Formats: sequence, C-alpha cells, structure tokens
Amino acid sequence: MLRQLRGQLSMIAQARALLLGALLALLAGCVSWGGDDWREPEVHLVRVETVKARLLEQEFVLHLRVDNPNDSRLFIRSLAYSIRLNDLLLVQDETSVWRSVGGHARRTFKITARTNLWQHLKPLAKLLKSEQPLHYTLQGELATGLLFHRDLHLSRSGEIIPGDFIPE
Repeated sequence: MLRQLRGQLSMIAQARALLLGALLALLAGCVSWGGDDWREPEVHLVRVETVKARLLEQEFVLHLRVDNPNDSRLFIRSLAYSIRLNDLLLVQDETSVWRSVGGHARRTFKITARTNLWQHLKPLAKLLKSEQPLHYTLQGELATGLLFHRDLHLSRSGEIIPGDFIPE
C-alpha cells in the first residue's frame, strides 16, 4: 500500500514538472514572438472593382494585398473598414476573412463592399456638381493571429475628379 502511494505521488510530481516545463516553454515562445525581429506587415489597396451599380445598392470588390516581411506565417481573421467621400460615410462594415500569408510572402485577397447611396443622393449630387476634387478615405483594421493577436491598420486616401466619371 505504501509503495502504491509513493508511486502515485511520484506520478503527480512528474506531471507537475511536465506541466511546469510546458508552461515555461510557452512563455519563452511568447517572449520570442514579440521580439525585435517582428516587423509590421504592410497592407495595400490594389484595386477597387465595381460589380453592381444599381439605384438602391452598389457592390464593389476591394482587392487588398498583404506583404508579410516576417519569418512566421501571418493569420488574418477579420477586417473592419469604413469608406468616406469628403465627410460623407459611404460604408462601414466588418467581414470575416480567415486567410494566411506565409513568411516573406505576399497575398492578395478580395473583400466585397456593399453600399446604399440612395440615402446620400442629395449630398452626393451636390458634391458631384461642385466640380471640385472629392477626397476619399479608406480606414481599416485587420485582426491577425490565432492565440496572440495584433491588429494591422490600413489608411488610404486620395482624390477623385467628378468629371472623370460623368459621361458627356
């Protein structure tokens, strides 16, 4: 009976040592993951493709490219984004992506954006008639990682000349 008890205590001590070793290995992995070698991946808006342009709903495909300069694979979970024309919010949405980009690699993926410009018809018509360049802004945040999370920020802006899109 005493031998059985010693054997059980020995197994418990071994399990504790194994658990402590695994915990220390995980902590060492956490420290090395957040080290100085990690560089911020770059996110680029490559192209905006018009799919549907109807009166009540417009559908666009945003082509985003992610460049991963790191050794490890980058897992992307979701993208939250907003698109503004001057100060007019056209679309604000969040979409689940679940993609990965290999180490020292780049990957392009597509996000579908839907808008309803009917509610903004009067302000948009006024902006288009002004013949002034329109300032657009795309703001986004990519949620990355599986166990340990880092967010990548995307901010692109530029100008659109209204006369380029109105047929004569």
